[in-house]
Amino acid sequence: MSKAKVYFTKEITPESLIKIYESLGVNLTGKVGVKVSTGEDGAQGYLKADLIGPFVKKLNGTIIECNTAYDGKRNTVEDHLKVAEKHGFTSFADVDIMDADGEFKIPISNGKHLKYDIVGKNLENYDSIVNLAHAKGHMMGGFGACLKNQSIGIASRNGKAYIHSCGQDEDPTTAWNRPYEQIDFVESMAEAAGAVADYLKENNKPIVYIAVMNYLSVDCDCDAHQSKPVMNDLGIVASLDPVAVDQAFIDFVWNSKDEGAKLLQERIDRQLGREILPYAEKLGLGTTDYELIEI
Repeated sequence: MSKAKVYFTKEITPESLIKIYESLGVNLTGKVGVKVSTGEDGAQGYLKADLIGPFVKKLNGTIIECNTAYDGKRNTVEDHLKVAEKHGFTSFADVDIMDADGEFKIPISNGKHLKYDIVGKNLENYDSIVNLAHAKGHMMGGFGACLKNQSIGIASRNGKAYIHSCGQDEDPTTAWNRPYEQIDFVESMAEAAGAVADYLKENNKPIVYIAVMNYLSVDCDCDAHQSKPVMNDLGIVASLDPVAVDQAFIDFVWNSKDEGAKLLQERIDRQLGREILPYAEKLGLGTTDYELIEI
């Protein structure tokens, strides 16, 4: 596989977000779904309306999300929409909780853990997708960027339970009690992300990957008590390859001279977070070999 192109800008502004998307050379048309995390009520790190609003409006995009499998303020459609409004997303776009009207299964061809992925029914309504991730740490996965945003993020509530239990249980009320090995969970996320990529490709629905590397907390935006950032903002990376864009984020964190980078590195490695990258590459989802192009 040839090197993937990963575009990079140090600037984190509405203008630079639009510019890095345009660098990808893909014109997304039709009904565009923009997958972002709406952020748990209480979290601070989610991508803010003033940063992403102009970009989403330019695409005439719809914010797409699914309900959470854990107890919180986003595990029902009604509560989730309230949080989305509170966090400013409804101020610039429609918000579609994709599993509001059900779910469907998409196949996983070569998985060790999952037999299928369960995604929000409304995913089928979109002609093209922007995977717009906030790259940061994660309590369970080590880190979250485009691969996590595509696996856990696009999975329905039951689908999230299925991934978190490594294919043992689809019921959010019982899945959390299933014992599992950490490496199996990390690999399950890669399998689910690959299933979504395959589904989109088979249905001629293009997808682009953008990761905003700001508010670099060791915790995810799904954490209501998300800790403060441990290091300075890094910029934005974008690619047509989800593995390459996540690898670029990891490389930025590991190459950083920022003292706090060590805290994020420790969080990522404690949860075997980096292991998602070679496994996703093995599944054919993308490559860890990339060329960084600064814009």
